[in-house]
Amino acid sequence: MESYPRDLVGYGAHPPNPKWPGGARIAVQIVMNYEEGSEYSIPDGDGFSETYLTEVPGASLGPGKRDLIVESIYEYGSRAGFWRLMRLFAERDLKVTVFGAALALERNPQAARAIRDAGHEVCSHGWRWIGFQEMSEDEEREQMRRAVASIEQTIGERPYGWYCRYAPSVNTRRLVVEEGGFLYDSDAYDDDLPHWVRVTGKPHLVIPYTLDVNDMKFSVAPGFSAPSGYFEYLRDAFDVLYREGKTQPKMLSVGLHARLAGRPGRAAALERFLDHVLAHEDVWICRRVDIARHWIAEHPPQ
Repeated sequence: MESYPRDLVGYGAHPPNPKWPGGARIAVQIVMNYEEGSEYSIPDGDGFSETYLTEVPGASLGPGKRDLIVESIYEYGSRAGFWRLMRLFAERDLKVTVFGAALALERNPQAARAIRDAGHEVCSHGWRWIGFQEMSEDEEREQMRRAVASIEQTIGERPYGWYCRYAPSVNTRRLVVEEGGFLYDSDAYDDDLPHWVRVTGKPHLVIPYTLDVNDMKFSVAPGFSAPSGYFEYLRDAFDVLYREGKTQPKMLSVGLHARLAGRPGRAAALERFLDHVLAHEDVWICRRVDIARHWIAEHPPQ
């Protein structure tokens, strides 16, 4: 009988003490997804326009029709929302991780340069922001190779993390390990702490991401309808983990999109949340690559 391919147990009732730097009670990791210009579109030869994570959930003009409204919503992210979020981070001296689609970064050299100059991490979000589930293994491998080379060119450093558009294929993690230069992937939502898995006999680090503490829920149902609800959810997630962190420190991931959280009303809620976090002691605000390097040093695979 084949072994069951899922781990439903994890750390159980006794998670490890992550030993965050400075004895922090919580590691807060902010992700800004940068995808604008790499999504499905008629100009890129996809035969249809993007329909996901816009201001008009579920709207579709159908195959072969170019949706200029959706394109314009995405353009807001790269033209305006991105810079608003970058200012919020700079004003608070925060370093974040950018889930960057390589082609999107290529198409906005100013944004790529700003990310690099600010010291933010770019985790590869694929060559384009498209699905991996239908790709052949050879095509997915080539997309991964192309993404790494592109980000190294635009940012000046190769990516050390990988994260797919929802969702990875059954081959993705094996290809990440095969590529050889990644420290981690974030194609998981299964824990409040990083954890090791074995892939083709090799240890591989997984740093889980989040779909709940994520502005994507402004465009999917059930989700956030007002900035106040968004702020309250962010705050409550932090407060629970901070309280637990007195004896069992954990990690909080916060997912943002330039075209969503970059809108003024949502950015106001994000500001309130960031200031709430900064008002607390014993908080480590970091990039995902910082968590990866810490975990590799403090909790090597057994």
